[in-house]
Amino acid sequence: MTRTIAVVGAGVAGVGVADACRDEAAEVTLFDKARGISGRAATRRRNGCRYDHGANYIKPGGDDWVEGVLAELGSDGLADIELPVWTHDADGVIAEGRAGDGPKWTYARGITQFAKRVRKRGGASVHTETRIESIARGSDGGWTLTDTDGETYGPFDELVLTPPAPQTADLLAATDWDDDRLARLHAAVDAVEFRTIRTVLLHYPFELDRPWYALVNPDRDHPVGWLSREACKPDHVPDGEGLLVAQMAPDWSVEHYDEPLDSAADAVASLVAALLDDDRLTEPDWVDDQGWRYALPDSSIDADDARCAEDAGLYVAGDWVAGEGRVHLAFENGRTVGQRITGQE
Repeated sequence: MTRTIAVVGAGVAGVGVADACRDEAAEVTLFDKARGISGRAATRRRNGCRYDHGANYIKPGGDDWVEGVLAELGSDGLADIELPVWTHDADGVIAEGRAGDGPKWTYARGITQFAKRVRKRGGASVHTETRIESIARGSDGGWTLTDTDGETYGPFDELVLTPPAPQTADLLAATDWDDDRLARLHAAVDAVEFRTIRTVLLHYPFELDRPWYALVNPDRDHPVGWLSREACKPDHVPDGEGLLVAQMAPDWSVEHYDEPLDSAADAVASLVAALLDDDRLTEPDWVDDQGWRYALPDSSIDADDARCAEDAGLYVAGDWVAGEGRVHLAFENGRTVGQRITGQE
């Protein structure tokens, strides 16, 4: 019998669930509030540039399986960012990073290609621009979803929630199911902390030549938490131009989250110019931004709590379940959940 599976969130964890079910007797439907898929691994295009304004790349670390998956998805457009990531401290002192930090995989067409290729090979159906507002469990055990327009979907045999923990907690709070497992799961999810990051893009009509791809402030005590050169990625920035991706530290991001882009970008450009000791950088010729209210997990959910409602067909998945904000870990966590649903684990 074919099982029906609803997945709220079409980021990398959501497509990971679908990927694990692709050869099984399962019909997967993805729901996402955005216009496209891939979640926080997001790519945007503007003025001839292409830029990743959430997750910057896929870094396997010691997980050898990642490169096998990337090869399966197709190597066309796949590229390793060869220049290293260096560090900077609270005083803006820049230092070389660790040698041999391993590959940093991206795509010429942007990091969204990963989720798009995974979904394509799995064939899951997707409802975009669909914000799920409430959930109900029927007397027959099926799960029904209702969106903000009042449209209902289901019932489904299984339900997987993959948004960041605070948004998943909101969905659980809006779930009609009289069961102690719901209260336990909601409390555990609600306790997971996320940090806020505002990304500001700074474009310049000249190239920026540096010996590094990016700078990171590991101690989180500089207003600029991350600064990268998008021109280091193939086909992202035209020759003769420069585009910096500044991901601001959580404290700065919270304080300036709702500040108009023009004034926020002026402040960021001044900070970046001081960090790189280059006054030209105070005057970008165009800017863009993205606020990530729930950018990265600062904690994770207890594994037993995360699985406490699975025997009723309710699952959670994502980087906050895996325990670290990494693209490949979120994907693998989604695949693991999909394998449990279909009895592969």
